Amino acid sequence: MTTDGFTTCLWFDGQAEEAANFYVSVFKNSRIGKILRHTEAGPGEPGSVLTVDFEANGQKFVALNGGPQFKFNEAVSFEIRCEDQAEVDFYWNTLTEDGGEEGPCGWLKDKFGLSWQVVPARLIDMISDSDQQKAGRAMEAMMKMHKLDIAALEKAYAGE
Repeated sequence: MTTDGFTTCLWFDGQAEEAANFYVSVFKNSRIGKILRHTEAGPGEPGSVLTVDFEANGQKFVALNGGPQFKFNEAVSFEIRCEDQAEVDFYWNTLTEDGGEEGPCGWLKDKFGLSWQVVPARLIDMISDSDQQKAGRAMEAMMKMHKLDIAALEKAYAGE
């Protein structure tokens, strides 16, 4: 039986250390852990990074330099629940800079191709409201946005 819970392994093509350092710089409660390097036994260049253990926002990850065989896609994403617009703006702007891509409905890809959902916690309340008209208006407004705008979502939810 494991006592460590789960660790998410992220597959990179040579950018594991750069990615781990980036994620640690973005999220609070983050740190770099053990870095494993290739030895003379290979398969990579001796001394080059094989894996980097890190925590981002208290979540455990290992970044693996696995090679070009696999790429990230939207089938897996990480959701960031945000308390206010300043937090939405921070994560959206930071994760899309330097080659990231904006997507619809609060989704984005960072510069490494990893998918994120930057979601105001308030949106979940709005779209799960038992008043289907209010919930529907909020959902309809969200579907037209890239970065989510809490004030605009609130207006739609209120029917303004």
